[in-house]
Amino acid sequence: MKNLNYIAQAGIIAAIYAAATLVCNLVFPTISWGPVQIRLSEALCVVAVLYPSARLGLPVGCAIANLFNIVIAGTGALGFLDVVFGSLATLLGAILCWKLREKPVLAIAMFVVTNAIIVPAYLPILSQWTGFYTIPFTDISLDGYYVWMWLFGAISIAISESLTLYVLGMPILYALRRVTGTQPDCA
Repeated sequence: MKNLNYIAQAGIIAAIYAAATLVCNLVFPTISWGPVQIRLSEALCVVAVLYPSARLGLPVGCAIANLFNIVIAGTGALGFLDVVFGSLATLLGAILCWKLREKPVLAIAMFVVTNAIIVPAYLPILSQWTGFYTIPFTDISLDGYYVWMWLFGAISIAISESLTLYVLGMPILYALRRVTGTQPDCA
């Protein structure tokens, strides 16, 4: 019964994350996807502090949302980079977050770190494919400046993830704790 509850909870988390991501991408496409990303649905990653099933649910939800986003953003086959590596970043963030759950502020930072390191590694390829040929807000061409693009991506994603997780996510975490009485399962 415990495994069934775990899988059901992971499925619910995946569905909510995927739906929230897709709604955000459709309603706020300019900030939700691309070289600078503020995905409001990322605030839901805080559930990894409370529920071990989030380690499965969040990356599955991320993969589902990124699969749909291939059609929405028109990235074609290159969008699979986001499906695989974006979901990997979320998986690693969720695992590390769960391990540090007794210190929620630090635990949530794991999503910032994993996304800031992994996502910018493939973002220049997706950016060029979707029509961005310079580092955003500059005239620096992506050709031959991969390290600069990675650095720009790491900084912008770290800032946007931090804003989303700490400004929106932390209140969600505290509300969930208060409403459900759930504390991190430190067993």
